[in-house]
Amino acid sequence: MQAEIVFVNRYFAPDQSATSRLLTDLALRLTERGLAVRVVTSRQLYDDAGAALPPYESLGGVHIHRVASATRGRSRLAGRALDYATFHAAASAELLRRLSRGDVVVAKTDPPLISVTASYAAMCKGASLVNWLQDVFPEVGEALTPDLLPGWLARRLRAARDRSLRRAALNIVLSEGMRARLTSRGIAPERIRVVPNWADTACIAPRPAADTVTRRKHALAGRFVVGYSGNLGRAHEFETLLAAARLLRSEPRFAFLITGAGARAEALQQAVAAEGLESFVFQPLQPASMLDDSLAAPDVHLVSLLPALEGLIVPSKLYGVLAAGRPTIFVGDPNGDLARMLGDHACGIAVRAGDGAQLAAELRALGDAPARVESMGSRARELALQRYTAEHALEDWLDVLADIAPATMRRTHPALSAAR
Repeated sequence: MQAEIVFVNRYFAPDQSATSRLLTDLALRLTERGLAVRVVTSRQLYDDAGAALPPYESLGGVHIHRVASATRGRSRLAGRALDYATFHAAASAELLRRLSRGDVVVAKTDPPLISVTASYAAMCKGASLVNWLQDVFPEVGEALTPDLLPGWLARRLRAARDRSLRRAALNIVLSEGMRARLTSRGIAPERIRVVPNWADTACIAPRPAADTVTRRKHALAGRFVVGYSGNLGRAHEFETLLAAARLLRSEPRFAFLITGAGARAEALQQAVAAEGLESFVFQPLQPASMLDDSLAAPDVHLVSLLPALEGLIVPSKLYGVLAAGRPTIFVGDPNGDLARMLGDHACGIAVRAGDGAQLAAELRALGDAPARVESMGSRARELALQRYTAEHALEDWLDVLADIAPATMRRTHPALSAAR
């Protein structure tokens, strides 16, 4: 029987959240290269816990197994924890049912600590484990909610997580900062590899902002549009944006286009309404068919991350912004991974979290310098093509699989032999 790549993540197509899109893209591309791919996922959508997707279907040759779990949704921590726990249990049973000796199981990080569940299943079935870390938990939870976990529980969870990382054939992280976090926990450097996220640069490409459907729909013609696209979650910082918007209130040329959903979306909308900030426009997450248009509509994009989460998360929305050929204004730690990248490639600006005055000043400067905005956008697109394409990601992942897959899998998959 042909050895398989088995991915585990709570969301998969047709879900449109960032991690789902990345996983779906990679799974389909691996299948196109001749590998046998399965996905163990939930029956939920990111923004619809009660979606009740079918238990099984095939998409482009990828076999999708959707397990039943609680559907309390993301609004309350207790309900989210129940969703996590029941997915862990159901995914464990499904992995034990599906895995065979010689398979490779790739565990993402939704829900948190799924690497622990996948590690035990892989050991029981003789499969190799790769952890694909989009974040580092429980450190993320502790940074967001310091009293979330008792100290003794946090220590035990970290210890269990670290064991699963040490047992893995390889741990994929998104940045050098994340690599440093793992090595500080005693994970051997040779078991860590940086493979950044990406965007589909064939589907997302630069186009004139004035030509977009999104601009026309929201009557944004002639304005300097500052975009935010993606998850509006607890990891993201919006007070700096609100402070800048207050300072720009009397300058109608500025508009803020917020595209997305998440734990803080409602709070942001309420703050905007309470303060009468009429420069804001909100729209939900856009379908894949509209993503190119939506990303092209702003003149610049905001990406934010709480400084306490530096090295624990890398905002995946950045790569779509680069592909769209738009400058990025990063609000967070000006010495972090993303800030350094933008500075090294002159395709964006870093603003310290909390400095609304600096953000307003940077926006005014960019609004007065369209040639500078265009030049930064061109460099953003160039960087996307040089490093952050789906094709680069596929080759990185083929190298990963070629390095750790059993010899039986390499012999039966020409793509892996070629990668080596």
